[in-house]
Order: sequence, then structure tokens, then C-alpha cells
Amino acid sequence: MILPIVQYGHPVLRERCKPVEEVTEEIRTLAADMLETMYDANGVGLAAPQIGVALRLAVIDVAHDPECISFLKVNGEDAALESIMPLIFINPELELVGEKERDTEGCLSIRDMRAEVTRPNAVKATLPQFDGSVLVIETDGLLARALQHETDHLNGVLFIDRLSPATKLSIKRKLRRLAAEG
Repeated sequence: MILPIVQYGHPVLRERCKPVEEVTEEIRTLAADMLETMYDANGVGLAAPQIGVALRLAVIDVAHDPECISFLKVNGEDAALESIMPLIFINPELELVGEKERDTEGCLSIRDMRAEVTRPNAVKATLPQFDGSVLVIETDGLLARALQHETDHLNGVLFIDRLSPATKLSIKRKLRRLAAEG
């Protein structure tokens, strides 16, 4: 089921989400609905607060662009991107390991806005799975950026919080308008 995506100004986007304590049928259904919603919106990631649920759950799929990364290790072994996509995870932990790099980001919860964001270009992500296993993913590129972006959502942080002061100032009016439209 395609769910409504909450927009900038909604308070759930600023909440630090609660950990998923137990993977229930409702959580599994929510994750499936989040994937469907993300695909429908042409996104590469979606976090639970973006559909109004303050839980540490997110989905990512960057398989449409296998060249978006230069390396991928899963639990210490080289892996193919398509072997882990779509990626559904709960309660993530990230270790930022790469050089800082600027790239353009957008967000399904901040429509019609894209901006240059500086982030580390590689991560080591510990991602608990629904079956109790844990994926430890080391990667770079779009997947690393998406993991950081979606984990930020779970901590109540939006990509606009990571913009330079000058860029923040230049979009202030647009953000006020978006928040009013809600």
C-alpha cells in the first residue's frame, strides 16, 4: 500500500525515533508498504518517520545504478550491490570512515528542494535485519550517502541541517513556505 509521505514542518521529522524492539507482522507490512511508497515516489530511500512512524526502520534501493558505488563489503566479504537490494534495516549504527565529499541531495519529505551536502564518502554500517541477523556493510558512493541520509531521519536530522550557513540563509524563505504548506 502506498502511504502518504509527511512533509517538512511535521513534528515527527524532528523526533529521535524509538528502536524496533520486536519484528512483528505489522513491522513487516510497514516495511513492505515503505518500499512500495519509496518506489512510487521515485526515491532511493525512505525512513519510517517520513510516513509518520517514529521507529528506527528504513528502506533503501540503489540497484537501479550499479555504478553508484566503487566497493561493497558485506560482513567482510566482497559483494554485489544487487545481492542486498532492496535493503530493509532496523536500529542502524554508522561509522563514518571516508573523506568528506559534496554532492547533491534531495528528500521525499522536502519536495522540490535539492542542495549540495558535505558528508563522508564511505561508511561502515551495522544493520540489524528482520530475521535477527546483522549485516555489516562497508561501502561508498550513493549507498553510503543514502545510509547516512536515512539514519539522520531516524535521529530527527534533515539534510537541510547539514547545509552551509550561506545555503541555509538562501533557502530560508522557501523552507518557511514549505512548512506553512505542511
